[in-house]
Amino acid sequence: MNQTTADTNLLLRSWLWANSLTRDIFSSPTGSDGSYERPALKDNKESSIPGLYVIGDLAGAPVIKLAMTDGYNVIETINREPGTKLGRESENIYDVIIVGAGAAGLNAALAAQERGFSYLILEKGKLANTIENFPEGKWIYAEPDDTPPKGKLWLDGATKEDLVERWHAIVKDNQLEIRTEEELTEITKDSAGLFEITTSKGKYTAGRIVLATGQRGNPRQLNVPGEDQEPVYHRLYSPTKYKDENIIVVGGGNSAVEAALTLSEKNNVVLSYRGSEFGRVFKDNLSQISAAEQAGKVRVVLNSQIEEFGDGTAKLNIKNEAGYSTEELPFHHAFVLIGAELPVRFLNKLGVRLENEWRGSLLSALGLTAAIFIGLWLFAGMLNGAKHLGGLALALAATAGLVISGSKGNRYAWLGLSFFAWYTIYGAKVGKGQEFWPYAGGGYELLSLGGRPWAFWYTVIYTALMIIFGVKALKRWGIEKRDRFQIWRYISLISFQVVFFFLVPEFLFQYAVKYQWVGESLAQNPQFADQAWRSYGIVYAWPLFFYTFFYDPHQIWVVWGVLLTFLVIPIFVLFNGKRYCSWICGCGGLAETFGDRWRHLAPKGKTAIKWEKMGSAVLILAVLVTLGILLKDIVGFIRSPAERGMWFYRIIIDVWLVGILPVTLYPFMGGKVWCRYWCPLAKLM
Repeated sequence: MNQTTADTNLLLRSWLWANSLTRDIFSSPTGSDGSYERPALKDNKESSIPGLYVIGDLAGAPVIKLAMTDGYNVIETINREPGTKLGRESENIYDVIIVGAGAAGLNAALAAQERGFSYLILEKGKLANTIENFPEGKWIYAEPDDTPPKGKLWLDGATKEDLVERWHAIVKDNQLEIRTEEELTEITKDSAGLFEITTSKGKYTAGRIVLATGQRGNPRQLNVPGEDQEPVYHRLYSPTKYKDENIIVVGGGNSAVEAALTLSEKNNVVLSYRGSEFGRVFKDNLSQISAAEQAGKVRVVLNSQIEEFGDGTAKLNIKNEAGYSTEELPFHHAFVLIGAELPVRFLNKLGVRLENEWRGSLLSALGLTAAIFIGLWLFAGMLNGAKHLGGLALALAATAGLVISGSKGNRYAWLGLSFFAWYTIYGAKVGKGQEFWPYAGGGYELLSLGGRPWAFWYTVIYTALMIIFGVKALKRWGIEKRDRFQIWRYISLISFQVVFFFLVPEFLFQYAVKYQWVGESLAQNPQFADQAWRSYGIVYAWPLFFYTFFYDPHQIWVVWGVLLTFLVIPIFVLFNGKRYCSWICGCGGLAETFGDRWRHLAPKGKTAIKWEKMGSAVLILAVLVTLGILLKDIVGFIRSPAERGMWFYRIIIDVWLVGILPVTLYPFMGGKVWCRYWCPLAKLM
């Protein structure tokens, strides 16, 4: 098999593998594995259906204050649009129909009334149904503290009973038009572009629809044996009726923590959470659960998962330093409070597209992507040595085809376009004369502009992406939220990229040699002076910087490489965890900046967790290849396998898994693809 055929086969297999990886991870429904889907929304909360908006918990704002903000903002958005006030030709025609009478829906209705819209609230249950179903006496927090409430709906720290009473008074005082016990069943559009709404009790017409239904009515389940038996519940209504019992609470959010605290007053409570810390709870809840744990009132078991609910006992799987252990927990009642399922069937029935929902034709996207490469191959003169302008036309037409197909909803088309772009960037970067098909024999030179090699321009592009999108992320997470931690984190990432991963290897190292800043001996030593690329190893440790100990390194690099990998990094990790990845590393930096816009798409399910084991395999491979290369001159029979292993690691790991595939998958799996699934340094840490 020649090299062109091998490259072509690898390209095809990789494109299909990237597709299968995304589909495999996202194919499992939202459920106990912690996976999470949301409707695909624009920044203004408009869904894939023009004129239909999704707000509140359903749009990823489960906190009451943030849901209220969504309700207020969506009406402001609609108010800025032309032609939103239809005029009332009949009683059943409205400018806006709001579905759901919770925090988001009520605040939207109040804002709509204030803006002069004709509106109607449809609620399949009763007013504030979600809050009504909270446990008796549950305290409602007005968090986040640094975000002022928007709109006319009242919110302050109060019991659920007081809050609901206040809201009923507001509805009455403002004479809001609301119809409870009326469920939405169907939405269609007429020839004029107006929505025709069918409910369990009638039909209506609207110019805009605001979905604020929430998802609390669909509690998420663990899907483990015994979960459907009588003592296991997915809601807690009356905590005061439980006394002197062994109770298990499962979950790591505010609902689970608050339930554990309330139940612990009269019961023996175990709180099981699969995470390593409570990162999503209010600060008051966090301090209270910590105090309760220290006082022995609640036993908190982190990094644990229920495997089975038996007859009076539950099997708990606990992850610890030694691996995993299993414990039998006695219980009288168990409460699985791990959030809610997205009402996928309901949204699908309405035609609302979900994030990471794969629609369109895989075969057409594959064909168009292949046509781009074939066209470039013909244009490059790889067939009989003659260049064909028709090849360029084919490549341009296929690219346009992917864009058009993607704009019409074919998600595979965007995957193909992303794959083409990053395969081109990294396939040429392999090196002059080593480019991947169809760029072999000229791709590197073609992209080497202004007397600078393509590797230099690649670094320029990389750094520019980190600066541009790093500033955006800094503004989004740091400045706007007044979070000093995030401000300094993004400043650190951008600074390390600019200084250590651009200025030092591309300019400062050469200046240090030229002007003998490193001393005359080193400046005149070609083993040191001619290897500027090794300066990446100042910050990048083995095995992320895999070539630390290969290709005739000067002893300075070897000594520093050993210290960095086996002393500096372990000490850093001991005191800071894996903060290296999100404060220093350029790979993590690109993920945290350029990949920030797709952060929410990162898969969180059991399938995704299983894929993380690949990092261990990459680390083991790095160790084996490193040992092989270091010992090949001593143990002769391993020379050939070691050299083949080096080639394999360079092409598969350092080109495909570091570059092409993870960046290709940013818009589909979030930015942490390499860091999470394959990075051997992350696994070493």
